[in-house]
Amino acid sequence: MKTTQIRTTEDDSPIVAPDEGGSDPFPPEDAAASRSPQDGVTSDQATPSTSSRTPRRTHHDAPDTAADFAALAKLPEDCPERRRLQDCVVTAWLPMAHRLARKFRNRGESLEDLEQVAALALVKSVERYDPARGNAFETFAIPTIYGELKRHFRDNMWEIHVPRRVQDLRNRVRASLRELELTSSGRSPTVAELAAHSGLSEEDILTGMEALQCFNSLSLDAPVASEAGGGGDGGDGAICLMDTLSSDEGGYDHVVDREAVRSCLCRLPEREQRLLYLRFFRELTQSQIARRLGVSQMHVSRLLAAACRRVREEIEEREDEDCNARPPRAAA
Repeated sequence: MKTTQIRTTEDDSPIVAPDEGGSDPFPPEDAAASRSPQDGVTSDQATPSTSSRTPRRTHHDAPDTAADFAALAKLPEDCPERRRLQDCVVTAWLPMAHRLARKFRNRGESLEDLEQVAALALVKSVERYDPARGNAFETFAIPTIYGELKRHFRDNMWEIHVPRRVQDLRNRVRASLRELELTSSGRSPTVAELAAHSGLSEEDILTGMEALQCFNSLSLDAPVASEAGGGGDGGDGAICLMDTLSSDEGGYDHVVDREAVRSCLCRLPEREQRLLYLRFFRELTQSQIARRLGVSQMHVSRLLAAACRRVREEIEEREDEDCNARPPRAAA
């Protein structure tokens, strides 16, 4: 019986098949396994070399470019023909790269950008692939493209910087949440249950749960609640996120300072009280004050500096007395 060489679309390993008009669809190992016992051959008698050459099922977008890669391996790095041949191979495999990119759609990134990332990863795969290692190009390119797509989400899609370790914790916590929610009768799993299921500590679980909310940011104008009688759609009566955030109020410090100097100002001479009133409450310049009082501007400056120094020293003395009057803390 004559035999012919059949090559799959993924690699160059020959598959020996019977040449009897093409009526037998099984490769030799499948044909041996399908024989009856009276044929004298069992499935255990199939040779390892034959079973290792079983063709893998490929996708429709996996072209046969083994000859092109063999030609690329023989061309030098600076050869123009090598670049042209690489472009042809990339064009042939581009549909597969786009198919892999579509698996990541609807995750906050446009499909065009995902396809561009996958195409760049395909170019890297073509440049780095070595057919001498014996592996099909598809088995090398697919992990490379998947890795670049996942790296794109990790490095470019987070709206705030999150360390890589925290991102990994987030993924493990999210996977454990999904698995436990299927078996917890609709209730949310506890932190202890998540820790036992994922093998993480409870502290890492809490860190991962916090990171679940860090992928996308929320607008400060987003409604978080609605007041009585108001709608929750951001209209009148809605409480926005900005309304719930605290902020520093400088007026409180101003009140504390005014109360601290009130008693000191009352003990100043009347002339100095008037100077401070005109300068800091009426906001007159030193020249204007000098004209009102009939003195020089330099004299007004010296009087103001002396009054301020006197008030400051009195306040500092009072603070020192308060500190000395406080009972000492008990030793821990």
